[in-house]
Amino acid sequence: MRIIGLTGSIGTGKSTAARMLRRAGLPVHDADATVHALFAPGGKAVAPVEAAFPGVERDGAIDRAALGRRVFGDPAALRRLEAIVHPLVRAAEADFLRRQRRRHARMVVLDIPLLFETGADRRCDLVVVVTCPPFLQAQRVLARPGMTLERLRQIRTQQAPEADKRRRADVVVPTGCGPRPALRRLRRALGL
Repeated sequence: MRIIGLTGSIGTGKSTAARMLRRAGLPVHDADATVHALFAPGGKAVAPVEAAFPGVERDGAIDRAALGRRVFGDPAALRRLEAIVHPLVRAAEADFLRRQRRRHARMVVLDIPLLFETGADRRCDLVVVVTCPPFLQAQRVLARPGMTLERLRQIRTQQAPEADKRRRADVVVPTGCGPRPALRRLRRALGL
């Protein structure tokens, strides 16, 4: 089974690329969706995150905004959070890969925003980086509810530099010209 790593900085079109690959019939494991499930009521991360950061639980779930205020800008707190969450996300990914192997999937996608930053690229046979010009990235991100320039700056400091991601990628998919050219590039690169 061929494992495709899909990554890109915030606002570059990674989620759109993942949807395109799903529509093309590829199984996709979404690391962000996994984190949302872990933080939801009954999620495996709720109790340990609340224990590490008292007061971030609301109605049985992790209040992501409250948690963000506690960890962004505090590298030690962020490392504590990652030590809780990353192993749980990795376990969910391993379960996904086992299920796909049993189903004899020929190719799967690991949609991981921090692919390089967490070393997940080493588990992939091919890495696709989705990218766009910085002005377009900022425009897309700042259109999101509650997003500010300061918050965008903080997020960017947690992510590998765009040039580094492009350099380390096997395939670079520019999204600045819209979804159709990006889909063509993805299909060509993956032989779909």
